[in-house]
Amino acid sequence: MRFVIIGGGRVGSRAARVLREEGHDVTIVELDEDRIERCRSSGFEVVAGDGSHEDVLLRAGVDEADALGALTSDLNVNFAACMIGKHHGCRTVMRIDEEYREEIYQKYAEEVDEIVYPERLGAVLAKNALLGGSIRAIADVAQNLQVVLLTVGKSSPMRGYTLSEVALPGQSHLLAFGKEDEPMGIPLPDDSLELGDRVAVLADFSVLGEVRQLLVGDTVAYAAGGD
Repeated sequence: MRFVIIGGGRVGSRAARVLREEGHDVTIVELDEDRIERCRSSGFEVVAGDGSHEDVLLRAGVDEADALGALTSDLNVNFAACMIGKHHGCRTVMRIDEEYREEIYQKYAEEVDEIVYPERLGAVLAKNALLGGSIRAIADVAQNLQVVLLTVGKSSPMRGYTLSEVALPGQSHLLAFGKEDEPMGIPLPDDSLELGDRVAVLADFSVLGEVRQLLVGDTVAYAAGGD
């Protein structure tokens, strides 16, 4: 696939590197001369210019790209780039930093295919490292919702029960289930929970502690949320 990345800073260059390692074609658009030099020295094709200008994006091949990632720290540049990419049929992904209010997020989320928060993603990784192996955050869906992957523990009160018998809190929903050594898939009512099985749950932050206690079985409070 072909991708155009707006911004050769920390977020943009890392995203470009991962895409390139997976065999995709990546072009970076960057205005800052030092970043342009760093990206080129790393072997990337770089178009020098303002990513909010259509002529610059056309030089980067936006009209032939599969997707555009607007990953600068400038919200206005990111949004303009996404609108140009959308006009040319690209999938659009826009970076928003954490300080923007929820209403700002909602305004832009309706216009692009995906919103990413670099700070929130970093917080999810840190949270996983702190919590250890029994519970792992997969993604923050919204400010109050998170998808978590839990491993059934020895003290889980739900061990031996079928999924149809598992009564999760009202603000949570079972998304996927997998036996200990098998891939995860659609949860079936007759699947039984045993030690080491994995469960993916979408839950409000306010009930994650209760979900953990039911499925993992320990009583350690789960420090969830965006604080």
